[in-house]
Amino acid sequence: MSRTSRRAAVLGCIAVAVTLTGCSSVTPGRAGSGGDLVLRVQGMPPATDKPGLALFKQQVADFEKANPGIKVKGSTTVFDPLTFSAKLSGGSVEDVIKVPLTEPQRLIQQKQVQPITGQLQTWDHFKEFNPQVLQPVSDSSGDVFGVPQNPYAQGLVYNRDLFEKAGLDPDKPPTTWEEVRAAAKRISEKTGKAGFVHESKDNQGGWQLTMLAYAFGGELEKQQGGTYTATLTGPETKKALSLLKDMRWKDDSLGRNLLNNQNDVVKQFAAGQVGMFMGSPGTFRLAKMQFGMENPDAFGVGAMPQSGGNATLTGGDIYMVPKSADKKHAAAAVKWLTFAYAQPQYSTEIAAQQAKALAADPKSAVGVPTLPVFDAGRQKQIDAAVRPYANVKQENFRPYTEGLSKLDLKPEPPYQAQQLYTALDSVVQSVLTKRGADVDALLAAAEKDVNTKLSAGQK
Repeated sequence: MSRTSRRAAVLGCIAVAVTLTGCSSVTPGRAGSGGDLVLRVQGMPPATDKPGLALFKQQVADFEKANPGIKVKGSTTVFDPLTFSAKLSGGSVEDVIKVPLTEPQRLIQQKQVQPITGQLQTWDHFKEFNPQVLQPVSDSSGDVFGVPQNPYAQGLVYNRDLFEKAGLDPDKPPTTWEEVRAAAKRISEKTGKAGFVHESKDNQGGWQLTMLAYAFGGELEKQQGGTYTATLTGPETKKALSLLKDMRWKDDSLGRNLLNNQNDVVKQFAAGQVGMFMGSPGTFRLAKMQFGMENPDAFGVGAMPQSGGNATLTGGDIYMVPKSADKKHAAAAVKWLTFAYAQPQYSTEIAAQQAKALAADPKSAVGVPTLPVFDAGRQKQIDAAVRPYANVKQENFRPYTEGLSKLDLKPEPPYQAQQLYTALDSVVQSVLTKRGADVDALLAAAEKDVNTKLSAGQK
């Protein structure tokens, strides 16, 4: 994707809660008691997400009414990088699988998922898809292999209350990493809270270091001659990691809880213990719905601060059809993908209906910005349809929506990104816990390790 084509204006739209936990078993049964085709689909919210689960069940009922002979069986199975490949290879997955944006290119290259272009093209609005959200789920010939849901771009989440207590302007979050460093130090000194927290475990330390490196202008993976290699030792990535080291050991602004994943960080943030962290507007749902943020109006988010990269990381959930699905189940799966994910993100009527239904629950979050799945004209219509039911403070997201439109959107490393993130987790942890950590040596060792694994996977 060219740098020009990555530019996107970001507009508010409905975002169904997407934090899923737990798992459900996958049985080999393929038909219902009445001879109906049973379609097993991932993406069902857990019982703890009452508004999301109610919406999912209504979608299933509406889909089954519109498609007699197909019964949908929802699953709360979530992507696990340690077990997913084995389950996929063994055919013990559902007929619709949900994966992060790190996975589609690997799955496409390894021929573990099916192209769905032909069936998607029969949908009236296929040509109105935003090309940049389909690019990461397409092969080199343009065949499409998945449908995105709630694509996002990373920014800087911050606590507006802590900003005020530290004497900072909550309407003007930092726009450079030099400003982030200064603000983090001030928050720590004035409030005693962690000024900034960087995730560091469960592959999320590497994920966050990637987005930080992008802001500095770095690249962590490249393709030459059809082969992907890791490029972790570039000067921009070293600068990004050195910034973390200085904030930890010179400024003491990263707090005391240094081994965190996203849930840990958002939980601390919701409790008012964290000033800033890198995250998307979607983390608002975690803070409010899962961790009971006492004052949701304290949630603020700005565009990703920059230090020469003029870019931020984009991602999202992708729904795909595995190779193990037979022809009938694959056809039913694409019908479900269009009905449950493409159509609601296009239809103003459905968007308004879902927004109204979700807004009926005071614990829901309606109106949280995401990236547009379709062209800008359609997105404006979606925004207008959802706006009457929005229950989040729209002005708190304005620094994000206005700033993000000026940045390039960069997808995650396209090949086996989870391998890269695993190696970088250790790098981040060393920098945060060892005063004398050698940034150059750590990145060189990680690059060698990742390239060994990438090479083995591409033979």
